[in-house]
Amino acid sequence: MDIKDRIAIVTGGGGGIGSAVARHWMAEGAKAVVVADRDGEAARAVGAEIGCLGVELDVTDEAALVGLVDRVEDEVGPIDIFFSNAGAGGAGGGVEAPNEAWQMQWELHVMAHVYAARAVLPSMIARGEGYLVHTASAAGLLAAVGSAPYSVTKAACIKLAETIAIAHGDDGIGVSVLCPQGVNTAMAPRQLGDGGTDGIVEPEYVAEVVTEAIRDGRFLILSHPEVQTYVERKAADPDRWLKGMRRLRARSIDRSGG
Repeated sequence: MDIKDRIAIVTGGGGGIGSAVARHWMAEGAKAVVVADRDGEAARAVGAEIGCLGVELDVTDEAALVGLVDRVEDEVGPIDIFFSNAGAGGAGGGVEAPNEAWQMQWELHVMAHVYAARAVLPSMIARGEGYLVHTASAAGLLAAVGSAPYSVTKAACIKLAETIAIAHGDDGIGVSVLCPQGVNTAMAPRQLGDGGTDGIVEPEYVAEVVTEAIRDGRFLILSHPEVQTYVERKAADPDRWLKGMRRLRARSIDRSGG
């Protein structure tokens, strides 16, 4: 799907990848890009900058998300692209992490995408076209050492995107899932030597990669191409991959003094 003359909603659009995508899409000729963020002031600032609507939104509130979709369809027009991008890093830990941490990550990284799809799919299917983009993480394909709630919920996000693509690809619905490593945002991992990332890339670069993937109708979006190799190695020999991840975890613990 080309961006030109399209109407899009970008959640988590007040900064980072979301704001970079919003700016890039308007530069690419989008008709409108509605910027939504839990930080309403940031969303309105980005919206004003690009000449579009900026709104405060908690993506884990289904009623609020449905209300935004209804407002955009009434005031702006049919939604062509929904970029479900909002997310947050979570507290570390494994199964011992508190229930509240697990639930918060589940609501934000899984149910928010469910709510978005529920809200926009009926209209898109009726028109015979539409596009959903979900921001997950390379951690969902592999693992984030020391952060089980984040890794597990990002993996669930990828699986949700797969099920939507399977169920609605023949209805004219495009689906992509973005799985970055380190991006120069508030969530970027700062320790480059711990195997957490193959380098920090800029949000503007990610925006270009996302736009190209949508144009090509490509499901998996990798801002760090190395991730493809890791996924292939994991699939070829899961036991060897797990041993390697345990070594990585041990080195990380040694460096942190834990």
